Amino acid sequence: MKAYIIVFLFLGFTNLSYSQNETELEPYNGNISMEISPTVAIRSIKDNSSVYLADRNPDPKVRKLQDSFIAHDLGKKLLDYETYLVHMEMKGSTLTATYNEKGTLVRVVENYINVKLPPKVIHSVNKKFHGWEIVSDKFLYSQEKGDILKKQYDIEIKKGDETRKLTVEPDGKIIAEM
Repeated sequence: MKAYIIVFLFLGFTNLSYSQNETELEPYNGNISMEISPTVAIRSIKDNSSVYLADRNPDPKVRKLQDSFIAHDLGKKLLDYETYLVHMEMKGSTLTATYNEKGTLVRVVENYINVKLPPKVIHSVNKKFHGWEIVSDKFLYSQEKGDILKKQYDIEIKKGDETRKLTVEPDGKIIAEM
């Protein structure tokens, strides 16, 4: 019994005495990786704050464009304009943001062509349209003053000579068939 108590006390003290060496910690270099970048970006310009809700889409090109927008510095570009438009473009991707005269982000519209679809979307389409093939897709994402207006996938499916167009929400709910 004494042996068990001694072992227990020894293990308890060894756990308490463990500490992390400061040299093991990596210094912060000012860069944020895409995996941990914020989903909500709040930016202050001219004493006004703007809210941008980034979508944590599984496609790297969506994340890259959104992260570029979050990192974009408007500086003093807004002076003397009623509205200011920021347009970013990559292959198959566009992001357009509108700011008002006070520097507040008013609206963001994003379009992405042929993105990596979320598993819930793929599962939902394959479940309802067994044997059909997804031939193209488009991810539409828009928000106004921090409120999401549209977040959907427009998908074209094909089976033989027949094609259909679907509108699917990110949770897999099919909201339109054409």
